[in-house]
Amino acid sequence: MGNREDLLAGAKRCLMEKGYSRTTARDIATASGVSLAGIGYHFKSKDALMNEALFEVMKEWGDDLGRILTADVKADASPLERFAAGWDGVVDSFARLRPLWITQLELLGQIDHLPEMREQLVPAIKEARLGLAELFQDVRAETDPERARLVGSLYQAMLTGFLAQWLLDPDSALSGHEVAEALRLVGGGS
Repeated sequence: MGNREDLLAGAKRCLMEKGYSRTTARDIATASGVSLAGIGYHFKSKDALMNEALFEVMKEWGDDLGRILTADVKADASPLERFAAGWDGVVDSFARLRPLWITQLELLGQIDHLPEMREQLVPAIKEARLGLAELFQDVRAETDPERARLVGSLYQAMLTGFLAQWLLDPDSALSGHEVAEALRLVGGGS
């Protein structure tokens, strides 16, 4: 691995251990074994490095979620059963990646002061919506862009809301089955 890759790996480690705003350039240099000057040379700034690390960790989470959603679901499962199994995987990721989720909410609270982060997050969020629509409902943006946007936006809002609830009180977090049941109830099911 080269210095650039070492710095990125060190930044990802710091992101998970210390969070976004509490990580210093010195922390990254120490974690990566690369000099402070290497950050400027390879990434121009600590913030640019941290942003890249954050987006890489989020992409890894998305890839992991895709594997989770297809791993333990029976072929003849109903859409609600598939959703329940997938949602349980999402909740498991809350625990496994707690520092990442705290960082996400922390950044949202500071977004008005981070215009460069907003510029990067807006397209990433749009892409995430489409990914969630595809993962949870097999709705593809290429074939039905408006449905993918609407369904993905709903899943994204649910994910963010359930995440906030889970961070505050994980013992009261709804299971995948409970969320599926709630969706059935609000959808007019008896």
